[in-house]
Amino acid sequence: MMPTLFRYLLDEAGLRDYNDFLPHFRLAARELDEAGLRNLEPALKTFESWYYGKRQPQKDARRVLRRMFNLSIDELWSDVPAGSTPPPPTRLRTSTTDEPVDRGAVLAQMKRTADMAARRAAEFAMGTERGQLGLETLGLLTDEVGTIVERYQKVPLTEVWEDIARVQDEVFGHIEGGRARPSQLRELHVLATILSLHMAKGCHDMGDPKLAMMQARTAGVCAQHAEHAGLVALSFGVKSLVAYWANKGGQAFRYARQGTEECPDLRGSAAIWLRSLEARAAALLGDEESAREAIQHAESLRERVQPDDLDALGGILTFSEAKQLYYTVEAQTLLGLGSPDLAANAENAVRGFSDPGARDWAFGDQAGAQCNLALARLHGGDLDGAAEAIRPVLDLATPLRNHGIVASVTRVAGALGQSAARTGQVAGQLRQEIEAYEPNRLALPRP
Repeated sequence: MMPTLFRYLLDEAGLRDYNDFLPHFRLAARELDEAGLRNLEPALKTFESWYYGKRQPQKDARRVLRRMFNLSIDELWSDVPAGSTPPPPTRLRTSTTDEPVDRGAVLAQMKRTADMAARRAAEFAMGTERGQLGLETLGLLTDEVGTIVERYQKVPLTEVWEDIARVQDEVFGHIEGGRARPSQLRELHVLATILSLHMAKGCHDMGDPKLAMMQARTAGVCAQHAEHAGLVALSFGVKSLVAYWANKGGQAFRYARQGTEECPDLRGSAAIWLRSLEARAAALLGDEESAREAIQHAESLRERVQPDDLDALGGILTFSEAKQLYYTVEAQTLLGLGSPDLAANAENAVRGFSDPGARDWAFGDQAGAQCNLALARLHGGDLDGAAEAIRPVLDLATPLRNHGIVASVTRVAGALGQSAARTGQVAGQLRQEIEAYEPNRLALPRP
């Protein structure tokens, strides 16, 4: 078989090794300057499939390669006859360090300098109010928490983890210091709850349910002190989430139900999340009737939801319609369902997370929805469709492969092993890629 132009160009540039190729791919992805591409990188198995001409790139990867070589995918995957010498691409460089400094790079450096200066200014402002909790200190803490909430579900955990830990420590220190007025103390407990919820989610993302549960319980205590029903509900929701991904369906169900019972008058989306968590936990237990009832309750609550202060903050503190559909589909796939209607709903759930620029977009939810679509198609006997659905997850940049995403991919592997087409070539290749997925996951920071 003749080599592709893609392989020929990599050989000529000395980039046939995966680790040599990646810096060039990352550079091209950054140059496109789009949020959904900045952390994009192919897995080793994916690169090898490209190199040996077994598979062409899909979706976003195609755009990055076009940027990298300034050639179309059809041109890159055309055959190179023996003895021919194609012209070199106009963009591919043999070094990623010899590029001229452009205005974008200068601006990025200026922004980093501005960020450092702003942090130093904030430290100065807080220092001048030492001995008391001033309005500016509380305002700065509130702004930092808002930034964490906004960024958490859109970037790798490594980019926000230190900030969460630092601000949580500062808020705890102000609560323990005894200098806050009663109204300020309540607001500090609100901030402490939100930060502890994010710490719990972060520990869960790293695959440590024990530490995640400790942070979730701390969030519950802070929420009770803040007398904030929505945050109390979220603390139960996070405990249910952690138990669910630890395959403790009974605990997950009880925490979700307890949250609903403790906070019966909620009108924000947290109430819908609790019911949706209940549905997933019931499905994990194989209780189809309870799952169906919880889904119906969630749909009924959506009809009369009244967005509250937590919905206004966004991030993991709100539960969008797209996320609700994602949870509903997941509950149904856990029950082994595979109807055309379920496949259509799964496709709609994926579309709900197709815009990285949307306020409620989350890379974890997008990956989970894609895995659920793969499961729905597998249950319906569509192996090729399942492979297509999970492809973007397998190509996900390693810093984004958190515990929940890896667990979702593992579920697809389990369903693949029970598929009637499990002995076919497509199933075999897909199984190999999934088996390599978790070991290749980039080590996340430990709490």
